[in-house]
Parts: sequence; structure tokens; C-alpha cells
Amino acid sequence: MFESVLVANRGEIASRVIHTVRAMGLKAIAVYSEADAELPFVAEADEAILLGPAQPAKSYLDQARVLEAARRTNAQAVHPGYGFLAENAEFAQRVIDAGLLWIGPDPLAIARMGDKINARNLMIEAGVPVSPGVWEPVPDADTAVEEAARIGYPVMVKAAGGGGGIGMSAAHDEAAVRKAYETARTRAERFFGNPDILLERYVERARHVEIQILGLADGSVIALGERDCSVQRRHQKIVEETPSPGVGAELRERMLAAAVRAGEAVGYRGAGTVECLVDPAAQDFVFLEMNTRLQVEHPITELVTGIDLVEQQLRIAAGEPVSFTSAEPRGHAIEFRVYAEDPQRFLPSPGEIKVWEEPVGEGVRIDAGYAEGNTVTPFYDPLLAKLCVYGADRPAALRHAQAAIDNFRIEGLKTNLPFFTELLGDAEFTAGTYDTGLVDRMRAR
Repeated sequence: MFESVLVANRGEIASRVIHTVRAMGLKAIAVYSEADAELPFVAEADEAILLGPAQPAKSYLDQARVLEAARRTNAQAVHPGYGFLAENAEFAQRVIDAGLLWIGPDPLAIARMGDKINARNLMIEAGVPVSPGVWEPVPDADTAVEEAARIGYPVMVKAAGGGGGIGMSAAHDEAAVRKAYETARTRAERFFGNPDILLERYVERARHVEIQILGLADGSVIALGERDCSVQRRHQKIVEETPSPGVGAELRERMLAAAVRAGEAVGYRGAGTVECLVDPAAQDFVFLEMNTRLQVEHPITELVTGIDLVEQQLRIAAGEPVSFTSAEPRGHAIEFRVYAEDPQRFLPSPGEIKVWEEPVGEGVRIDAGYAEGNTVTPFYDPLLAKLCVYGADRPAALRHAQAAIDNFRIEGLKTNLPFFTELLGDAEFTAGTYDTGLVDRMRAR
């Protein structure tokens, strides 16, 4: 095992990784921007290096500065967290070329899965179900219309090289396809530097369900259950739960097996996620994409399995076997992403945190990136914390969730905590019959 890890990220995920690194007796090294100097993760690390100004391009996204920080601190490994450089194949290769250990999959696997069209084609070869779609980038709006007619409406138009719901929209007719194509291409170029566009059949009233996989040091791949990520705003997840209330036992078995095949197809190592769209009525699924990193919602898998996924990432990267013998999930867990945002329109709400009082109680876990007195700036995603709850079953988890949300006090800026109270009172959510359109329906009522 190596002795030191540089965590190339910020906020709650940096704190989360640092916690496990230190618990394993390793040295944790943080990097931070000028805007983040007072955040908890900086103080929690054994050593911290200032990268530069608040702008991500001049700090967390500056590969040379991150690598220089690793050199200055004699770091032996780099953990990228999620976001920023986590799925950047070029950065992963530069880390390896610098003689450091990359806590993640091989750069080639990152590159192959980073292009959604290439990923679709590879999954077809691996026998993983995919939605009808294109085999190569769509070059212009006219071709998009032709392909949409071939695929059949409605279609999803999205950036082939990006994520986070950016450059993604559904189209139900030719005019909508043309508009969606131009919007997606512009946003794809702006946000990802890659204008390639993908079209595939849009699954209406679908659930977004992902499978947690681990590619082990011995070359095998295992699946650790699924997470339902269907509660979304603007195609971005805000609540996740495991197991999915919309996935039956037979479908779950098929999805886990497909996720293992997907991991094996790319020679995957470390923690990753195979994301799918599920038709709950037909109890069937199609491949959506693969995330070659740790996911924001990984804590709920940890709650139902008792497995520390960050620890396993470190052990796998070091060539060691995993430290658990059973991966059988038990109970039910739900994660609520607490954002500094308007709870009605979901727009960012930066500002100073005047009061921060976390709930305590049975089955409650909070992964926080901020504390009282900290300032949320407009430079980064406004995720404040992840409120996670665990119960013996879903009703118990929902009860713990309501108590935790009621007792989580954050003052000085707007948060989406009131939305979670609204969600827990929604009949679709409490019944477990929701899909990815739930939040839009709630806002239309």
C-alpha cells in the first residue's frame, strides 16, 4: 500500500475521501483555491496546498498545478473524487506518467466510456441492451431529423462527450429535433469542447437506475446493487435511494449481470457505475452511460452493504484484494443532496452560512462540505451536503428522512430543504411509483 494520497477535489467529496485516507493510516493531502481556504476539508487534511484563484480553470482544473502540488508534497497517489478532472483520460495518463498511482480506472477505459456513442456501440458488442439510436455522431440538423424518423419519436438529443444533463433534451417532432440539435451542439462545444451529438429513443415515464460496480485487482468485476436516481431537476439528480422501489427481483438480477458484462468489456478497475433507463411497466431496461469514477450517491450503497467504497478504491489501486467478504445489501437507504438554491426554481443561492446545525439520530449520515461561518461562492456547484438516512425497510428510511430534514438547520441563504419536505409529502414518491418526470409534475401542480 502507498503512504500518501493527494485528493484533487474540494468540498464534501474531498472531506469524504480524506476521512477514509486518514482512517487507513495514510497521509491525506488537500489542494484548494483561494475561495475555499476556510472550508473544512482544508483543515481536515494532513497537508494542504493552495492551487490558485477561485476560477476552476486556474485551480482545480489546472492539471499542471495539481501535478505540481503532488510533486511538492511527495504524494504517491491521486484520488480525483468526482467532477473536475475525475473522468479526464488525459489527466489520468499524466498522473501515471509522473510516476504516481491513479485511483481510478485505466485512462483508456475512461476515454472509451467518455464518448457516449462509442460506449453504446461497445455495450451492444457486450450484449448489454441499448435504446435504438445512432452509431456515429450526427453531423447536422437535417441528418438529425432523418435519424429521428428512423429511430422513432420521441428521441433524446444529447452531447456525446458530456454529462450532468447539459445539452440534453427530448424531442417529439421534427421542429423540436432541429431546435434541440442546435442547442445541444452549442452547449456541447461550450461546456465540453466536443460538438458531437447523439440521438437515441427516449424512454417515456422511465426510471433512472444505476448499478454500482467494482473492478477488482484480480481482473474480475462485481456488482453491489442498484440505486434509483429518478428524482431529478433539469436532468440532474437530487434524491437517490437503494434498492429501487421500481425494480423487481428478476429485473434486478438481469441488470446486475449486464453491469458486470459492461465492466468486463472495458477491463474496468476500481469503482464505477453503469447507468440505465428502466421501463417499470415492462420491467425492462436499456444502457444509458457508464461513469468511470465514484458517484455522488455512493454513501447509500455503503449504508446498505457496510462497505467503504473509497477504501476499496485505494486497495484495488494498490493491487490488493478488497477487504469485505459479503456484498449482500440489507435494508433501505436514501440520499438527499442539500444545495444552496431556491427550492422552487432550483437556482443557485450563494451567500454566507449564518447557522449550520446538523441533525443527529438513528440511521442518519451527513457528508458535508461546509460549516457555520463558511461562504458559498458562485464559482462551484452549490452542493452543501449529502443527507443520507438508513432504515430496516423503506417506510423506516422515510421516517428517518422526515425527522432529519425537520432538524437540519441552515440559515443565511436559501436551500432546497423545503423541497425535500414537499417531496416526502408527495403521493408518487411515498408510494415509490415515481419516474424522472416527477419534479416537473410537482412544479406543474
